[in-house]
Amino acid sequence: MCIVGGTGVTEPVETCERIARLREHFAPGPVVIGPTVDGLAGAPRSARAAASGYRAAKAWPEGPPTLLAVDLLPERALAGDGHARRILAGEIYPALAANKELLDTCVGFLDAGSSMEATARALFVHPNTVRYRLKRIQDVTGYNPADARESYVLRMAITLGRLQD
Repeated sequence: MCIVGGTGVTEPVETCERIARLREHFAPGPVVIGPTVDGLAGAPRSARAAASGYRAAKAWPEGPPTLLAVDLLPERALAGDGHARRILAGEIYPALAANKELLDTCVGFLDAGSSMEATARALFVHPNTVRYRLKRIQDVTGYNPADARESYVLRMAITLGRLQD
């Protein structure tokens, strides 16, 4: 366990890249970085997410050797991490479900094997409409349905969100 702070800890992806440069100083295995928090009072929350991510990282051996705990949300949720389930079902899913067209498009796109044309036919819309909605889904959730890994996060968020409803 390592706590990193100071001016080098900024945006999560940038922080992850900086810590990845120190990889040789860590033990073998994945290096999982918890969310950035304000002060030591938030450190337990960040450490909990990182530890959960570390335990779940074995389910994604193809993943990068240094990654953020948020990158492992589906694996953490499947491993029983309630915080990960709450983020997926309580933050990502509601952002998507707030617009029925976006939710239907996301589900249709994932069900159609990420085929733009098949999704358009199934929804009776033009492929450009699907493209537009996929961009909106990414804007609203932060996840791109056309990316295989990110579509997995969206599918898990939809599943957990529907179970919670």
